[in-house]
Amino acid sequence: MADQTDKTTHFGFQTVPEDEKAGRVQGVFNSVASKYDIMNDVMSMGIHRVWKDAMMDWLAPRPGQTLLDVAGGTGDISFRFLKRAGHGHATVLDLTEPMLVEGRKRAEADQMVESLDWVVGDAMALPFADNTFDVYTISFGIRNVTRPADALAEAYRVLKPGGRLMVLEFSQLPNAGMQKLYDLYSFNVIPRMGKLIANDHDSYQYLVESIRKFPDQETFLAMIRAAGFDNAKYRNLSLGIAALHSGWKL
Repeated sequence: MADQTDKTTHFGFQTVPEDEKAGRVQGVFNSVASKYDIMNDVMSMGIHRVWKDAMMDWLAPRPGQTLLDVAGGTGDISFRFLKRAGHGHATVLDLTEPMLVEGRKRAEADQMVESLDWVVGDAMALPFADNTFDVYTISFGIRNVTRPADALAEAYRVLKPGGRLMVLEFSQLPNAGMQKLYDLYSFNVIPRMGKLIANDHDSYQYLVESIRKFPDQETFLAMIRAAGFDNAKYRNLSLGIAALHSGWKL
């Protein structure tokens, strides 16, 4: 049997040892943290807001629910969740402390400090007890995880019976011609925007490459079912540029 350190994974289009990927991803988000929210608006022309609203529409948060927002970064999903729920509690977990720092600033500005916890942690080894949360979300984050199947297993573990998983992620366009046009935009425009706005070409080159390496909608749906989730479904957003995947712990 191969030693764990001999296992490899992808970091964008590069092949790297598994035990190096998390550090590399952490470096990317350390670099872009202060400009992350601005770049989301610029890269997607604001459409990421529509996608996140669609996530909340399908999730339909209820008062008093507890959310674990993994790879939650600056807290964008958690803020939306709490506003929709009316009252509740969200725990934002991220590998990168500078991203959480930006989120805490926003929580203070929005006077939502008491409703949020901020935790540095790994999606593959969550520091929470079994059956803790009503809802688990991960938005534009699971493609950065070294072993997504392990993250899904952890999601299942920490959700309460009856709890819900919701994943928002870039996906694959079903039309090859449209995918080619999207790739032209992604590879030629987004890294240049990263250089112009965040002074970081390489991090955004990685982000674009990581999108192309992520499984298509049906493949990822099968991974969710393999982790034990029931009633697993997905919805395409913007013709499949992004997709929402949902599953339940029953």
